[in-house]
Amino acid sequence: MGMSATTEPTELLSPSLLAKLERLELVSRKVFKGRMKGERRSKRKGESVEFADFRNYVPGDDLRLIDWNLYARLDQLFLKLFQEEQDLHIYALIDCSESMNFSEPSKLHVAKQLAAAIGYIGLCRADRVSVQALGSQGRSAPVLRGRGGLWQLLQYVDSIESGDNLSLHDGIKDFSLRNSGTGVVVLISDLMDKDGFDSALRMLIGRRMDVYVMHVLSPEEIDPPLQGDRRLIDSEDGDETEITINAFVLKKYQETLESFIGSIKSFCSRRSISYLPVRTDQGVEDVMTRYLRERGVVR
Repeated sequence: MGMSATTEPTELLSPSLLAKLERLELVSRKVFKGRMKGERRSKRKGESVEFADFRNYVPGDDLRLIDWNLYARLDQLFLKLFQEEQDLHIYALIDCSESMNFSEPSKLHVAKQLAAAIGYIGLCRADRVSVQALGSQGRSAPVLRGRGGLWQLLQYVDSIESGDNLSLHDGIKDFSLRNSGTGVVVLISDLMDKDGFDSALRMLIGRRMDVYVMHVLSPEEIDPPLQGDRRLIDSEDGDETEITINAFVLKKYQETLESFIGSIKSFCSRRSISYLPVRTDQGVEDVMTRYLRERGVVR
């Protein structure tokens, strides 16, 4: 059963969802050199206990890897190659600007659920996991490894609050300065920033990260249930505007929203970023166990 809108923040992941997440693995489209042996199979060939293949010996290769039994039979030198198991560094970044506090459940609450779920998948695969809020709250984020880190992960994610109204650019810049590792990074955000999203995503690409963007929007933002005279207030900078909402205005809004989403999709497509739109009413269990599997993000 998925999480309901009345779920308390301390219950980010239900026991039934945790059991399902244990069987999943986050797919990395790039090969990274891990710092420790993990449960993840690497495309790189290294030294490990599991044999993978042979190749011809070339001068300079490690003589200890020569298969002397094969040499005795074929009078040729072959090197034994092994499938290396390595870990991955998984970052889940949560936009906690004030605009994320909209709707019920809020975009921020859903983002926290998604980040915690992604983090737990990494912990179950012995990857190094860091779930972080963008901004000052991210500076206390722990780097965890192993299933025993779940409680610490949930404690940190529970503590994240909205209100860090720095730009996406500044948030990603702060993250990049504090974290030197490479790996998979999942940015969970509504991408609603007056300064745009381009420069923030370019910074992650510059880090040679495998980048995923989970674009979280509420049903009310996708199809506003509004009519008549309204005063609209920007939740982040307090800007106000008076507007009469009618069919024409709603049509223009839909066109603007479609253009905004289209620009994100196009930007991500050209730069090999996986763009993943998520509605707050979709349910974290459905997102993690069906939607992301269909998109090839988990397996």
